[in-house]
Amino acid sequence: MTQPETIGFIGVGLMGHGMAKNIVEKGYKLSVIAHRNRGPVDDLVARGATEAANLPELARASTVILMCLTGASEAAAAVAAMKADLAPGTVIVDCSTGEPTVTQRLAEEMAAQGVAYADAPLSRTPKEAWEGTLDCMVGAEPAVFDRIRPVIATWAGKIVHIGGIGDGHRMKLLNNFISLGYGALYAEALTLAKKVGIPVETFDKVIRGGRMDCGFYQTFMGYALEGNREAHRFTLANAYKDMRYVESMANAAMVTTTVASAVKNSFALAMATGGAGAEDYVPHLVDFVARANGAG
Repeated sequence: MTQPETIGFIGVGLMGHGMAKNIVEKGYKLSVIAHRNRGPVDDLVARGATEAANLPELARASTVILMCLTGASEAAAAVAAMKADLAPGTVIVDCSTGEPTVTQRLAEEMAAQGVAYADAPLSRTPKEAWEGTLDCMVGAEPAVFDRIRPVIATWAGKIVHIGGIGDGHRMKLLNNFISLGYGALYAEALTLAKKVGIPVETFDKVIRGGRMDCGFYQTFMGYALEGNREAHRFTLANAYKDMRYVESMANAAMVTTTVASAVKNSFALAMATGGAGAEDYVPHLVDFVARANGAG
């Protein structure tokens, strides 16, 4: 009989907390590690998880390790910290939004010691992470995908095998280019509406329920219309980072970035002039654009 996987989880933050909660509640043995905020770790331990003292200990205890970190540099640092303690046959699943070139390099390094690597970035919000209904796009060899799919299915309602290693991260960057492009477009449109005297409530009455409506619009407008600061909990800092990754991918493919660079610059505006921090989310971009145009 095949032994059940033992799971390690690195990065129990906004998204990772809910993902890890679903893994342990659906029967997997789970090891987690604390970073800055002990709250999620304490909650997961109370649900049956084990806290690892450090990354090498987590690596030794796990057959499948999920990483849900800020970006490529953080993923690379975590892999480096675990490298000497990873047993052959282990699988590392990078759920962060990473750079495909870094993903491929890490996969090659791990393959040399018999460790498999997959990129499985996700989409949607912490609400869906908690409910176990995230979207996931996976880059992995077919056998690795088959092995990790049951684990991913504990927290994802939609799982798409995109292709080989790095393809999940490529698709995730395309996905975020579109969604963050919406965010930049909405922020500028709402600022223009304010400048020409169209109230946000009137703007919403026209868009909501029409062809331009979508789930992203609704969470974005949760702040613009209702003042809910946590309507869409994806930070401006992460948005800026992801758009830099999009530009990097396009540069490597020799594709012009007329729109992508404009979107990136909208988030760069917030980062450079507004002191945007971890508490500022994508829908708050409207405030930074408004202030830059004398409408704040």
